[in-house]
Amino acid sequence: MSAAQGTTKRDQIVDALRRDILAGELARGVPLRQDELARRFGTSITPVREALSVLSAEGLVVAEHNRGVRVAGVDPAEVAATYVVRRLTESYAVRRAAPRISPRDLARARAVLDRPAADPAAARERNREFHFLLYDRCGLPALTGRIAAMWQAFPWDLTLHDDDRAAASRAEHEAILDAIAAGDPDGAAAATEHHVARGFASLARALGTDAGAVTDPFDDLD
Repeated sequence: MSAAQGTTKRDQIVDALRRDILAGELARGVPLRQDELARRFGTSITPVREALSVLSAEGLVVAEHNRGVRVAGVDPAEVAATYVVRRLTESYAVRRAAPRISPRDLARARAVLDRPAADPAAARERNREFHFLLYDRCGLPALTGRIAAMWQAFPWDLTLHDDDRAAASRAEHEAILDAIAAGDPDGAAAATEHHVARGFASLARALGTDAGAVTDPFDDLD
């Protein structure tokens, strides 16, 4: 594994493991042996331990006494709470960003949507690139950073193989761009809320919960 300029070995390991987890290549609950990871990345135990500490802080791995480190499971209640915050903050970011997004930005966003994805990991990266192209224009870097932190820990891996969701997501992305192109920030925000809500519904199905076990927290606000 070649070192990317400006990144440490720890950072490279963090990026690779995060990508593997969120692409579903490392299953939820699978153990992560530090010696095996050190061999994989051609390094000592120290940067592996540091990388696992970073991923633990993000909620992607958990360390248990006498059991070592494993990929974190998914807590439905925690996912629901994160969803509430994502729906609020991401729609707000798009509302603020809409007047700042140029025709060139829109063309770039549409090009991202049109770019083929060879595997689930590429599809996830394409989805992230699309969204943050918009969020980065909101004018509040700290807000974009908070959204990015939530994305890092969100269990995208559980919905990557939902073909129906992938098709619907494409249409929802286009609805967001159409509203921005029409000069309708409120419409773009509403389309973003809808998109995040549909993604949450897909995730709830993937969790295999009984009806009502993981509900849309916004239902209580109607």
